[in-house]
Amino acid sequence: MTTPETGMAERYQRARGLFEHGEYQAAAHELSALVDDSTLEPPLHGTTELRLLLARAYFHSAQLNRAERVTRAILADDPDEAYANLLLGRTLQRQGRAAEARPHLAMAELLGGYAGEGRLPAREADGGADGADGPTA
Repeated sequence: MTTPETGMAERYQRARGLFEHGEYQAAAHELSALVDDSTLEPPLHGTTELRLLLARAYFHSAQLNRAERVTRAILADDPDEAYANLLLGRTLQRQGRAAEARPHLAMAELLGGYAGEGRLPAREADGGADGADGPTA
């Protein structure tokens, strides 16, 4: 028998599989529907992980405005979420908004230990571009 929780879990696994195979737009579509559906029923463990994966799918499929919107919503609920700060900072960098990105990248470094991964630019003169493609985890 399929319960709503089982259906959600199966859909999440399918979306995660799409993400892991680099099908970011398809994953974003599935994850967006899951986030919407999760508001109809209280999830067992919250939606932060689900929303982070959605934001990552948006980021990797260059839907940067959507990635920004989702990460800002996560941070409104949990300002200490290190990966959301990193993702928002990298999203802002990709949009050419390095000054806005710096506080989020610094917070990610402080909260999540992302310092050794080259997330923050070594020098400010380059306008914040560090040559990285974005969050990799």
